[in-house]
Amino acid sequence: MKKQTQLFEAIAIMVGTIIGAGIFGIPYVIYQAGFLTGILLMFIIAAAICLIHLYIGEIALSTEKIHQLTGYAEKYLGVKGKYAMFVSVFFGFYGALLAYVIGEGQALAALFGGNSFWYSLGFFVVAAFLVYKGMNIVKKADFFLSFLVLLIVFVIALVGAPHLNWRNLQEFNLLKILIPYGVIFFAMGGVSAVPQLREVLRGREKQIKKAIIIGTGMPLLVYLLVIGISGSMITEVATVGLGRIVGESMILFGNLFAVLAMTTSFLTLGLALKSTYLFDFKLKPGLAWGLTVALPLIMFILGLHSFVRVIGLAGALGGSIEGLLILLIVYKLKNKRERQPEYQISKNPILMGLLALLFVGGIVYTLWHL
Repeated sequence: MKKQTQLFEAIAIMVGTIIGAGIFGIPYVIYQAGFLTGILLMFIIAAAICLIHLYIGEIALSTEKIHQLTGYAEKYLGVKGKYAMFVSVFFGFYGALLAYVIGEGQALAALFGGNSFWYSLGFFVVAAFLVYKGMNIVKKADFFLSFLVLLIVFVIALVGAPHLNWRNLQEFNLLKILIPYGVIFFAMGGVSAVPQLREVLRGREKQIKKAIIIGTGMPLLVYLLVIGISGSMITEVATVGLGRIVGESMILFGNLFAVLAMTTSFLTLGLALKSTYLFDFKLKPGLAWGLTVALPLIMFILGLHSFVRVIGLAGALGGSIEGLLILLIVYKLKNKRERQPEYQISKNPILMGLLALLFVGGIVYTLWHL
């Protein structure tokens, strides 16, 4: 029984980290690209990110100590690799934390009415406090919230499935295929959660591979369901459009789902970023926490409130750079392993080359459109 509970907790951490602000933005950008176009890209990116998750799992299992991404980069790529990875962390993690602050305010305003700005600030105060308190309280809160997220996903599937319209999934335009790249990458990424799986599944490390595959696959199914239901009623905040189609129950469950999902993601990423400053840059706890939470708050107060644009940039720049560096670590890993990992993923040069081409293409496209 304990074995299954540990596996469920690991899957819940992956799902809770991946499903966040993307639930708002992904239907909107896919509608702009055309549904079949966007879904084709989504499957390509989901497969690529699942491989990246498996690669970082192998890296973690090949290393005696548990690190955050910058720590693994320094160990296998040197000091330059460490700071290159921090660039990806800067774009990806800070963009994500800002997006969660924005999204929480809009979801809470949809549930209770009022000004989303003040809801965002209220959420930030509570979440920043939990990150300050550290691993133990975040692990307890995150597991509980992740369980609720999975439960609400099940409810949304039951309520929304009868409204699934396959005609919403027939538009295709290859020229627009890269429009949703950044948002999809952001919505599917969960690299920061993978090192935690080794702690959760301590003594049962062979299950990490299963937890990663299931934990990456479940969010994909959730996004496909939301897209299929929404159709032409897409809004920038997806749960509003769902509410118009399915009814008030979806407004309640959809926005409650978004609140819980973004809370779990904020806590996981916030703790991972704080740990990066603590362990990889050797900063004092107070300063590490301050650097983690201050920048998203400052950017929000200065007026960065377009979460679709924020998550698109965070995914395209932060996620793509992160993916390229993880591929480099994997390339260097063979002769530097400290322990035999419980699983190994193919290092086929063609496969790794295609992944690198995808990531570079996403970066170039995003910078071109800036």
